[in-house]
Amino acid sequence: MDIQTITSIAMGIALSACCGFRVFIPMLGASFAAYQNWFALPVDMSWMGSLPALLCFGTAAVLEIAAYYIPFVDNLLDTIATPLAAVAGTVLAASFLPIADFNPMLKWLLAIIAGGGAAATVQTGTGLLRLASTKTTAGAGNSIVATGENALAVSGTVLSFVVPIVIAVLFVLLIGWILRKVVNKFSS
Repeated sequence: MDIQTITSIAMGIALSACCGFRVFIPMLGASFAAYQNWFALPVDMSWMGSLPALLCFGTAAVLEIAAYYIPFVDNLLDTIATPLAAVAGTVLAASFLPIADFNPMLKWLLAIIAGGGAAATVQTGTGLLRLASTKTTAGAGNSIVATGENALAVSGTVLSFVVPIVIAVLFVLLIGWILRKVVNKFSS
């Protein structure tokens, strides 16, 4: 595997993991980057770089960010965000896999496992954090959690394009930590 392939895979994993913080911010970032022709999308994913997709992801991102500042709506959003994050992570991972090097079945299988798994794991971690915040602060601390998630989603998305391998490694470490915490929580 060459460095360009590794970079593309890392970018897909990093952006997918960012979907665990906010579903639509990484989708908006990828759409904007594709719209600006900063990278080439596979033919089957070219819709992501279109102006209508960019506008839809932008609108969805603004609405998602705003909704997380409404008490108890944020907890409801976490319930539906987990499967949405997994789907968005899968789509992003598939968008960045070099088509020439992967057959379609392997591409989508890898996208589901790496992209969807990364997004769902990070989303599970943030959902548990928000639940703990709601429990301990009666929801008063949730806006702080939401602000942190927004900052991580935006900075993670931007850095996924700047230093994708570093960000992917950091997210893999975060995912390992979340999985360890979840396993320890439910095994005790």
